[in-house]
Amino acid sequence: MFFEFKGKKVYYEVTGDTGDWIVFLHGWGGSVKSFFGVVQMFENNRCLNLDFPPFGMSEEMAEVWNLEDYALMLKALVDFLEIKQMKIIAHSFGGRVAILFSSLYNDKVDRLILVDSAGIKPKKNLMVAFKIIKFKFLKKIGINQKNKGSQDYKNLSDKMKKTFINIINRHLENECIEIDCPTLIIFGENDKATPVYMAKKLNALIKDSAIIIFKNAGHFAYLDNFYEFIEISKHFMDA
Repeated sequence: MFFEFKGKKVYYEVTGDTGDWIVFLHGWGGSVKSFFGVVQMFENNRCLNLDFPPFGMSEEMAEVWNLEDYALMLKALVDFLEIKQMKIIAHSFGGRVAILFSSLYNDKVDRLILVDSAGIKPKKNLMVAFKIIKFKFLKKIGINQKNKGSQDYKNLSDKMKKTFINIINRHLENECIEIDCPTLIIFGENDKATPVYMAKKLNALIKDSAIIIFKNAGHFAYLDNFYEFIEISKHFMDA
């Protein structure tokens, strides 16, 4: 099904007709397929799974967005579906949206699961520092570095590149403090994209939170340890 926001179509799927609402928020570049297997395991709930623009079947937005736009889009969608209260399961970039949304509309969010969530300002380790110094040096001597970005960045339109920069430069430590609902933080111990220190920082900032680190799991901990994730998530949601 499609919902219109700012003149563009946003694709979403609703499954189940009883039980509490669970909203699934995928990572950057993902789609409803990202959580498809997980959604099937929550057959006793009403589930909302969506494609963040411009991914999956959702249309690309008409202008450059920031994180607030994604949160407003989610608010408009849940209002359109008349969802008064929900639980959220969010991965990576979806975690950014979930943190901001939960801080702004804490009366709507009953429980929150953040899986390998982004949103914490990353540490500048020696390798990152070296890359920054190298980039500045090469720029100064006139060597073009435009094609040195990550593959995710290269594949984006100019509009989405600006949106991507807005997203990764938005840090949410202050918003974490405003979250009131019980929150479960699940990270993979081998996650390189959002390392475990970010999970610990989220745990320290979100007052009613608990942290679980999955052994032998990476940035997609919910897939790497699928059945463990389902068991823990169901227990937490029903507690």
